[in-house]
Amino acid sequence: MAEGDNRSTNLLAAETASLEEQLQGWGEVMLMADKVLRWERAWFPPAIMGVVSLVFLIIYYLDPSVLSGVSCFVMFLCLADYLVPILAPRIFGSNKWTTEQQQRFHEICSNLVKTRRRAVGWWKRLFTLKEEKPKMYFMTMIVSLAAVAWVGQQVHNLLLTYLIVTFSLLLPGLNQHGIISKYIGMAKREINKLLKQKEKKNE
Repeated sequence: MAEGDNRSTNLLAAETASLEEQLQGWGEVMLMADKVLRWERAWFPPAIMGVVSLVFLIIYYLDPSVLSGVSCFVMFLCLADYLVPILAPRIFGSNKWTTEQQQRFHEICSNLVKTRRRAVGWWKRLFTLKEEKPKMYFMTMIVSLAAVAWVGQQVHNLLLTYLIVTFSLLLPGLNQHGIISKYIGMAKREINKLLKQKEKKNE
């Protein structure tokens, strides 16, 4: 068991080091984005919502086709991939890179690797469910996809995308400040109260 844990830890460290090397040119940008997403300043949340709203208003105004939208998005990614490693050191100053920043960059890369592992793990569990319990897999997929299709039919595509993107960008800050855990705890307490009231009525 200990050997398996050590092997998993060593593999995680190797994957993290490899990702750090690949993203080294993005280090300064990632640290800045990390500060914004974790709401280190009070005005970061409204700034996030403002920027996202502006981008989606531009998309709504231009109303591009799917092909044009995808092409522009990929073109933006290619430009960013080329320009960011060149411009970031000049803007942020690589000579100001500290041990604390390097440690935080390591933590970000480690979290990205763990997130990727979780995604792969859920994907593997899905296929395991398909092999071991095909009926449950079939019913789960049909119900889930039908629910998603119904939501997509009721809500405009652009509005739905806007809500998903906004929530995804606000999620790290919500977790960092304990807002999600607070409301989950409140919901659990309310559910427990309802269950207790139901038990009393049954008695």
